[in-house]
Amino acid sequence: MAGSSQVTHPDGRVDLVDASAIAASRYYNPELAPVPIERRHWTTYNYFALWMGMAHNIPSYTLAASLIALGMDWVQAFMTITLGNLIVLIPMLLNSHAGTKYGIPFPVFARAFYGVRGANLAAIMRGLIACAWFGIQTWVGGEALFVIIGKLAGDGWAKAAGIGGQPWTLWLCFVLFWVVQMLIIWRGMEAIRRFENWTAPLVSVGFLILLAYVVIKAGGFGPILSEPSKLGWGADFWQVFAPSLMGMIAFWSTLSLNMPDFTRFGGSQKKQVTGQILGLPTTMSFIALVAILTTSGAVALYGEAIWDPAQLAARFDSPILVVVALIALVLATVSANLAANVVSPSYDFSNAFPRKITFAMGGLITGVIGVVIMPWKLISDPSIYIFAWLGFYGGVLGAVAGVFVAGYWTIRKTRLKLVDLYMEGRDGAYWFNAGWNWRAVVATVVAGLLAVGGAYGGPFPADGLIPFLKPLYDYSWVVGAVVGYVIYLLLSMNTTHEEEASAADRSSRVDPAAVDG
Repeated sequence: MAGSSQVTHPDGRVDLVDASAIAASRYYNPELAPVPIERRHWTTYNYFALWMGMAHNIPSYTLAASLIALGMDWVQAFMTITLGNLIVLIPMLLNSHAGTKYGIPFPVFARAFYGVRGANLAAIMRGLIACAWFGIQTWVGGEALFVIIGKLAGDGWAKAAGIGGQPWTLWLCFVLFWVVQMLIIWRGMEAIRRFENWTAPLVSVGFLILLAYVVIKAGGFGPILSEPSKLGWGADFWQVFAPSLMGMIAFWSTLSLNMPDFTRFGGSQKKQVTGQILGLPTTMSFIALVAILTTSGAVALYGEAIWDPAQLAARFDSPILVVVALIALVLATVSANLAANVVSPSYDFSNAFPRKITFAMGGLITGVIGVVIMPWKLISDPSIYIFAWLGFYGGVLGAVAGVFVAGYWTIRKTRLKLVDLYMEGRDGAYWFNAGWNWRAVVATVVAGLLAVGGAYGGPFPADGLIPFLKPLYDYSWVVGAVVGYVIYLLLSMNTTHEEEASAADRSSRVDPAAVDG
């Protein structure tokens, strides 16, 4: 019978003791298979280190610094970021549960709701966003490397001949940064885990050096903390606060979906939950505070909010200081990029063609798309970065998160059939209609449309793509998550268990002749 080979251990984790029933499936490969219990050994520290590595990077810094550039003071910016991280932690922990319980990655988890084939819709959506983030992280990391070498080599390097509006030496650093990351990801998940463990305690150094320099030059924290808000606390602030909060949530909304890619290796639910609670809010609040104070200090020193740390460091007088700070930032960016933006799409692309695309090949595809998407344009302006890029994709992924939470927690009560997640045909509980669950697709499309249909600003029309939906866009992630949850619940609550029961009945039905004989 489908699912009969899964065993539930006393701690609630489920193991697939016999994979022979699914080994021949076109929807199976060893990297998408459930992780055996004996290989689920990540500790609380592993998850804390993972989050420290992912959170302490240049885009995290620019996320906080951009709020200062948009006119907030340090209190407003810190409040916005901290609240956003506490909100996104909720769906992150809810979706992480399945990874630890069943040992499955995000795209396989998605099969339970979108169908064995339909899961590719959610996986590719998430994967393409990760590709763009990979490109952004690689660009800013390459930029930091460019500044490091420029401080040592002089103007000949920094002012080299231009190609496409940038010095050719900057493009070279971008390529070098890309190649190093591809070499690490080619070695697999264990290489990433080891890299995270030894870089995690070091990644704060660069940001603290930047902050210390600015504080000393500004004459202490007084001038920094006294920088006034350009928005006040009235209507101007609240108009910026809502979309900014959605941007803060969207920043990690990608991980709120694909954390099963990491929690599938968890030693227990307690270890992954504790590690994440200790890791995400604390590390992001720390880096946010450092970025906010440093950027506010830049305003006091230079009269402008320099939200890119590489560009800020380039103004420092001491070459040694710049080199030490940016080397730490480069390590931090590699660490974050591998964990947050390569692991997920590697699994996602592998899920689309399990027999042809390995985890390592998926990582290479991620790297190529990350270049093609031209990340230097996405991070060129703080308003585009937050309101267009983060706000738009946050609303879309919020819809997927709503479907996941409704399906796993409300409808299925955390019960899944491991074998059926890899089964093709009507005997599988998650085959639905030709491998697609139309209910999840409808919920995602409608919720996504309501969330981002009114997108405005940056590349979007001032009145919004769909004008009457414009007010909803300021709350894009919340709209997507709530509407996705409600619609999927309403469409599925009376049918899902009937479909599973029917599938189970077909797969276990005994031949009447055998009974009569």
